[in-house]
Amino acid sequence: MDQNKVEQIQSRLKEHGVDGWLLYDNHGSNRFAKDLLGIPPHLVLTRRFFYWIPKEGLPQKIVHRIESESLNTLPGTTHLYLSWIELEHVLKEVLGGAKKIVMEYSPHNANPNISVVDGGTLEVVRGFDIEVLSSDNILQYYTSVLDEEQIASHLEASAVLETTFSRAWDLITDSLRAGKRITEYDVQKFIVSEFTAQNCIAEEGPTCSVNGNSALPHYMATKRGTREITHGDLILIDMWCKKDIPQGIYADLTRVAVAAPQPTPRQEEVFKVVKGALLEAINFVRLRFEKKEKVLGAEVDDVCRASIERAGYGEFFTHRTGHNIDASVHGAGANLDNLETADNRKILPGMCFSIEPGIYLPGEFGIRIEYNLLIGRDNSVEITGGSEESIICLL
Repeated sequence: MDQNKVEQIQSRLKEHGVDGWLLYDNHGSNRFAKDLLGIPPHLVLTRRFFYWIPKEGLPQKIVHRIESESLNTLPGTTHLYLSWIELEHVLKEVLGGAKKIVMEYSPHNANPNISVVDGGTLEVVRGFDIEVLSSDNILQYYTSVLDEEQIASHLEASAVLETTFSRAWDLITDSLRAGKRITEYDVQKFIVSEFTAQNCIAEEGPTCSVNGNSALPHYMATKRGTREITHGDLILIDMWCKKDIPQGIYADLTRVAVAAPQPTPRQEEVFKVVKGALLEAINFVRLRFEKKEKVLGAEVDDVCRASIERAGYGEFFTHRTGHNIDASVHGAGANLDNLETADNRKILPGMCFSIEPGIYLPGEFGIRIEYNLLIGRDNSVEITGGSEESIICLL
């Protein structure tokens, strides 16, 4: 955090009509605060600290006396405290005449992804006759709007996924034709080896699921709990990775195939419904950005979900439409969600996210198609990592 960044934040605070941003952490409880302030991972902070950015003027730092120099690299004036009584006194003094501020909090926990400030701390701040609003829309400018280098790394990861999908399908096809046993777990191990060979890493995963297992959205095969892939099976693969570099950005794609010359009519029908919902959601986003109108994550979920409901499969679409993508596969920015949470954050130019509707028929199969969308600074909408026009036929 430098003075230029402080001034940029202050400009956004004025746009949002608030008096300031109170960043708070207790022993690593608020990763957003530590990331935004640029606190090195190796710096151990075991006591509560606050960093107050008013809409005008110098920031104010509140730190414990035994960690008095911990925020010295940040601009602003330092205030020290020893006891909890002194901390509350200093905090009240620093906040001064502020009436409306933002913190990492979500009313009614509507967005638990960023609601990391504990209720007791909120009670203290509100006790100063201050209204606390969510920092969610301001925060994502600093967590999830990608720069050119980050966008390039996302595109590199997307290319790795495309290549790995092709090789994974070839592995399954060759094994079946040769009469060689291959399982879901074997495919997962193969994908991980491909990532390693291409200098990529991943948070858990990937997943390969067959038939009824593909109807379980979070199914993951294990060495002892896996299913053999055989002729006629429907196979769903979900994989995600990023380049193993500082600030590498993830790509995350899902594809479906059948170990047969063609899918069944039932599989084709469900695929068309899912693909139709996917395209409706993408077209909605594209049109909004073309008109330079705001797009809320919850709105995109509503559009996608309504499409599947009209086709009669609404009860089988059991998760949000998509999630933000940044240095984490499930990023800190706006998700396409009005089911699990009410995500009313704006999607911003420079953000990347998944669109991944799915229909899961218990005991039968699941179809999920996952694309990644990258919003350009010019409001363009780009599909990255390719597309799937129909169910892939492996035999």
